[in-house]
Amino acid sequence: MSLETILKQLNKTADDNNQTGIPNVVLHNISRRDFLKTAGIVGTGLMVGITLSDVAIAHETGHSTDSTDEIFSPNAFIHLSENGDTVIYCGRCEMGQGISTALPSAVADEMEADWAKVIVKQGDGDADKYGSQATGGSASIRKMFQPMREAGAAAKEMLVFAAASVWRTSVDNCYAENHFVINKINQQKLSYGELATLAGKSPVPQKPRLKTKEEYRYIGKALDRHDQDEVVVGQRTYGVDTKMPGLKYAAIVHCPVLGGKLKSLDKSAALKLQGVSAVVEIDRLNVPFGSIGGVAVVADNTWTAQQGVKKLKIEWDLGPNKAYDTQQYKQQLVKNVEQPAQLVTERGDLNKAFDEAAVKVSATYTGGHLSHAPIEPNASVVWVQKDSCEVWASTQSPGDIQKVLAGYLKRQEKDIVVHVMMAGGAFGRKFKCDYVHEAAVISQKINAPVQLIWSREEDMRTGYYHSINAQHLEASLDENGQVTGWLHRAAFPAIGSLFNPKLDRADAGSLKDVDRHPFAIKNFRSESGEAIAHTRIGWYRAVYAIFYGFAFSSFADELAHKAGKDTLSFINEIFDNNRDPKQQEQVKRSKEVLALAAKSASFGRKLPKGEGIGIAVHYSFRSYVAMAVHVKVDGDDIKVLNVDCAIDCGQILNRDGATAQMEGAVVMGMSLALSTEVTFREGAVVNSNFHNYPVMRITDMPNVRVHIVDSDESPTGLGEPGVAPFAPALTNAIFAASGKRYRDLPIKPLAV
Repeated sequence: MSLETILKQLNKTADDNNQTGIPNVVLHNISRRDFLKTAGIVGTGLMVGITLSDVAIAHETGHSTDSTDEIFSPNAFIHLSENGDTVIYCGRCEMGQGISTALPSAVADEMEADWAKVIVKQGDGDADKYGSQATGGSASIRKMFQPMREAGAAAKEMLVFAAASVWRTSVDNCYAENHFVINKINQQKLSYGELATLAGKSPVPQKPRLKTKEEYRYIGKALDRHDQDEVVVGQRTYGVDTKMPGLKYAAIVHCPVLGGKLKSLDKSAALKLQGVSAVVEIDRLNVPFGSIGGVAVVADNTWTAQQGVKKLKIEWDLGPNKAYDTQQYKQQLVKNVEQPAQLVTERGDLNKAFDEAAVKVSATYTGGHLSHAPIEPNASVVWVQKDSCEVWASTQSPGDIQKVLAGYLKRQEKDIVVHVMMAGGAFGRKFKCDYVHEAAVISQKINAPVQLIWSREEDMRTGYYHSINAQHLEASLDENGQVTGWLHRAAFPAIGSLFNPKLDRADAGSLKDVDRHPFAIKNFRSESGEAIAHTRIGWYRAVYAIFYGFAFSSFADELAHKAGKDTLSFINEIFDNNRDPKQQEQVKRSKEVLALAAKSASFGRKLPKGEGIGIAVHYSFRSYVAMAVHVKVDGDDIKVLNVDCAIDCGQILNRDGATAQMEGAVVMGMSLALSTEVTFREGAVVNSNFHNYPVMRITDMPNVRVHIVDSDESPTGLGEPGVAPFAPALTNAIFAASGKRYRDLPIKPLAV
């Protein structure tokens, strides 16, 4: 049986047995020859690899002549050169969230490496090497933190063993510090570079000792990004920057309505433009993440290609969604949730609670479609040749590119080489690879490498959108103002519609965060209303937590007001009434971050007229975030003054990165709460650019204070949980300042 087969079997067994989501690491020797062949490294030194799929950590020596045919398949690995340089590979996509700094810093910390000598490199698309490279769900650090630490700790112990053998002393007489191993007896030093090749011949530690929290040098501290200088001076290479000899450039236009198709095309005017070499029709690839079909113009540069697209004379058959109108559809969703819908979960006796209520309260909350709108629009370079296909793309999921292109080209997934480039923003959009599939079609047809860049307008109008939604909540209060019953009815086109176009409403899995909310009201019912998708629905930063968080925390504030209590005390009462032993940790940690945010903002203090502070707390992606938003309201003018954000996401890797993530969440949360919304009319998106899909400007930025709970818990989500609490904290603050309730997002939509 081959090693590859053994590893796959072990992967499956480990996945079946590991219920925590934290990978186990097993040590494993491997051939240096095949390590170098797989890793593309030349030279001597120490190499340590791990498999994130729960299987192996491996190393080999500097001058091995081993002839085994085993293939080294690490998820991530370290290469320590004889000059001391330490290369650490990151298998997940860097898109501004700081993952390529945070994870390698964990390796460097356990390894006792000098951060100045660390070089971080992005791993190409390779499931055998890196396991799943899907970067999303705020899961990268949660899944990779432990294995990366163990890789660094193993490397350190091998270096210490090597130094001890040089000095002919016990390893207990040696310790590692800042890229050196030091002899405790005589204070002699050997650098990591000097020890690298010898350490490669050292025995592999099966269970390396990990540092205690008090010993951390980088983990939990504020660490500069490894590429900070390149980013500041504009030298970082993004997907859109890819160039090569013989490269052709393409621009594209799609049918503006989902499900439509090309009816007629006159390309003569486009072909007359100087520099235009071809017009390519692209058929719909009927698989998730494939192209919906379009027409591309190929030219000597992107500008000419874009001008060529404008010269095309196209008539579209708009298909069955040509009547889609979001304003009308939102009204329909409201009707669907304000009447009984399909039961999802029920506990207790809600009817009895409602019948015996001293007070009953209801409210309906709505929100529109959202576009990811990353600063770098969809872009990729693809070169399809007879025996190869090579891709350069800003992508959150190289595995999906390999799957889609392998299907289209009728080749093996392993034959599709994907170079993962730095992404200039993504937020979930670059999980989908329609733009890469299109570039592959063009490259194959023109027999040349091609760079396809979607225009900003095309990116806005042909996206995967966050769900338009409506939620109707009802609750009963007893004579003491305690919540006795809770109904949550939601209607939104679900992401599952991508895979099942016949899906007519969100399924039970899409409502699990409602059913498992730590409020855990004893008498409870959730229902799903009809909501057919008329456009592509996709993952968007924070996903369903955006509208669930808005509804839960807004309604809690409304109930508190009705009960005559302050919101902080009222929410704590709801938490305290949760008797489910499985949720006590959620309750405890939710209350702690809520208290931290409220205290930091001095919630409850007397404020000048027209000012107010609102609070909200939400649990998502296994993390806890609370926000206190301080606003000043003058008529329709809303000014956000201060935001206090408290987060508990377990052990923090990089405090600077975590702070930036929360600040970015405030920017995104503020944008979607105040002004951003995608509008459809006659089946097509009306918005086209940032002038009518405005994101927050720097002049609107409030003072943001981020408070991080010092925790010994394993790391959990960080990139997404911060978005959800902002909108309800904002609208609650507006109510406190003005007495006006906003239940529809965005608060101040542009007329488009």
